[in-house]
Amino acid sequence: MEKTLNYNKSKKEINFVNQLTLPLKKEILSCRDFNGMKDAILSMKLRGAPLIGVSGAFGLLLWCFENSGKYQNEDVVNFMLAFEKARDEMASVRPTAVNLKWACDKVYNEVLAARPKFITEIIQMTERLCVEMDSEDIAICEKIGRNGALYLKEKFKGRKLRILTHCNAGALATCGYGTALGVIRAAHETGILDYVWVDETRPYLQGARITAYELMEDKIDNYLICDNMAGFMMKKGLVDAVITGADRIAANGDAANKIGTYSLSVLAKENGVPMFIAAPKSTFDLAIKTGDDIKIEERSEKEVTEMHGARVAPHGVRVKNPAFDVTDAKYISGIITEYGVIEKPYKSNIKKALS
Repeated sequence: MEKTLNYNKSKKEINFVNQLTLPLKKEILSCRDFNGMKDAILSMKLRGAPLIGVSGAFGLLLWCFENSGKYQNEDVVNFMLAFEKARDEMASVRPTAVNLKWACDKVYNEVLAARPKFITEIIQMTERLCVEMDSEDIAICEKIGRNGALYLKEKFKGRKLRILTHCNAGALATCGYGTALGVIRAAHETGILDYVWVDETRPYLQGARITAYELMEDKIDNYLICDNMAGFMMKKGLVDAVITGADRIAANGDAANKIGTYSLSVLAKENGVPMFIAAPKSTFDLAIKTGDDIKIEERSEKEVTEMHGARVAPHGVRVKNPAFDVTDAKYISGIITEYGVIEKPYKSNIKKALS
């Protein structure tokens, strides 16, 4: 897969794939303003925990470009006060994925700690941090992929694996390569992958629209299934492992991910199928003790009552549409990170791995 996000320095714009039009149309969008980046993240033109983190940071860079002319170059204090408000505004666009807040905080805090004397220095430093974050995310995903493939090769003694994944944690959910799909890519590259079961992932169909698209592009054998078929495939012995990404991982190993992941974890446990989470360090939130404390984003009812703009439910029906659920740590067999695979007991081993 090609790179997901591209920064055009000369034009001061961010170019990215519009994920709403996939897989039927690959549309490249350009954004030159802060509010445009916020809208792209909220509307899910840009989506995936690592990607929205880096995108949010680039949104702050665009804010700097837009607002620098409103201040004297030496008026760093007032500029940073406004910058702080922009950071908080961007970080709150999607509350469940911790990567967005992490990235926005990282940019702001590092700029503040540098004690710049001029606004031009703030812009230069913000730009450098964003570009570095973009490159680092790709390198991190590749490490996650290698670590995961090596672990699976040893665990399953090198035999060909049939892996089930939910939602999209691939190149289009990151700056490139992917987390869960990064492990699957690396497994394919090392010759231990048989094929992939792709959950459609209702109601937004990230699996059907995006994961299947990525796998087809990379010529990785896959089967698309409805979400409610996964348990039957496990019962028939057709699934060797489940691998998903995560949007926030608590200190005890509980993990928030796309709605439907919890159900998969219970089915996997019942059928003796190991379930793994693949995520970078930035997805861990050690300030949250358990998954009970993770805020779950509630999205528009239209995502449930409509498909491709066509109404599929009766008018007036009441709808609940949580975008994520939380998988208890007891159902997770291991957490694949850029530092290696974290196993139980999670509370102590997560702290050790990330220290």
